[in-house]
Amino acid sequence: MLKNEKILITGPASQVAFPIARELAKSNRVYGLARFSNAKDRANLEAVGVTCVAADLAQDSFEQVPDDFTYVLNFAVLKSDSFDRDLAANAEGPGRLMYRCRKAKAWLHCSSGGVYQLNGHQLLKETDPLGDNHRNTMPTYSISKIAAEVMARFGARQWNIPTTIARLSVPYGNNGGWPAYHLEAMLAGSPVPVHVDKPSVYNPIYEDDYIAHIPKLLAVASVPATVTNWGGSIQVSIEEWCACIGRLIGVEPKFVYTDRTLASIPMDLTRMHELIGGTRVHWHDGMRRMIRALHPELSLRE
Repeated sequence: MLKNEKILITGPASQVAFPIARELAKSNRVYGLARFSNAKDRANLEAVGVTCVAADLAQDSFEQVPDDFTYVLNFAVLKSDSFDRDLAANAEGPGRLMYRCRKAKAWLHCSSGGVYQLNGHQLLKETDPLGDNHRNTMPTYSISKIAAEVMARFGARQWNIPTTIARLSVPYGNNGGWPAYHLEAMLAGSPVPVHVDKPSVYNPIYEDDYIAHIPKLLAVASVPATVTNWGGSIQVSIEEWCACIGRLIGVEPKFVYTDRTLASIPMDLTRMHELIGGTRVHWHDGMRRMIRALHPELSLRE
């Protein structure tokens, strides 16, 4: 991992970024930028050694933000369903922050598989068409994520900031994630929504793996920006991981098939494997670890 660096992380209290911030803070000076409207988020970050900087990506000037970070990790995302608000926070804000922190050695922008035009069960490559695949669940998400990528590309060229744009699949772990929502649904006896174009296939990545990838993603940053898919090396469907969770907790998963949920976003990880290597935690083991962390009271069936 990185050592003795000064690192800024946006959205540091989020499901994905908090484990990263916690790990990096062990050997680096880590700052977290967010609005911190929830005092508990600030307290949790400060407890693991993160210095909190209150700022609103949608409107602040960032004069209160130091300009001498060696690395910046952008994990912030606003999903308010307001295009004006979300484009300001997710695209304009990171652009202004790139200018403020233009001395950085590298910038990591966390994007999403949500930027792709859906293509059934075909593997999606970095060069494939982009589209609005989250419209039926989060109306502003895909478009604001695409806009954020454009801003990151512009910032890299305009201010000569080596940048990596990593399109993240399904992150999960001890801090939650989409499989964790399915776990809770199954424990409550509720059906799990799955798209009618079944099976719904993704590349879930456990937190140990995405934490380990951070320095590698920064090392391949470039001008123009490096763009790569980012996920677990093994493709897994929602049906498969729910069946695995069900075996462990002794609950048979129930599914409801609908077109009002996300369809498959299977990623071609060839470029990721070439740039930073694969993942190590098998998804079976990752699901088991997640359940143990979130529900230690359960006796798992091995």
